[in-house]
Amino acid sequence: MTRFPNSSDPRPPLPDWVQEAYEILVDAADNPESEFSYDEAYTLLNESDTFSAEHSDSEYAVKRLLNRGYLYEADGTLRITETTFD
Repeated sequence: MTRFPNSSDPRPPLPDWVQEAYEILVDAADNPESEFSYDEAYTLLNESDTFSAEHSDSEYAVKRLLNRGYLYEADGTLRITETTFD
């Protein structure tokens, strides 16, 4: 996945399954203003055929994406930080 490599970032890359979680959320967002509640994000991940993880894993993936800045929280909702929408 080309969104994640950043040679200037000293932290280890995110695991593939966390990157997969991000892709699922990006695909579900239809515009830059799209937002999800935490429960909606967990449900999207848990119901995805390509993301085979438990609920605790979806919570962990969202937490990692928040910590790395791929998601941000505003007024109790999650938003995609930066992506291109067609």
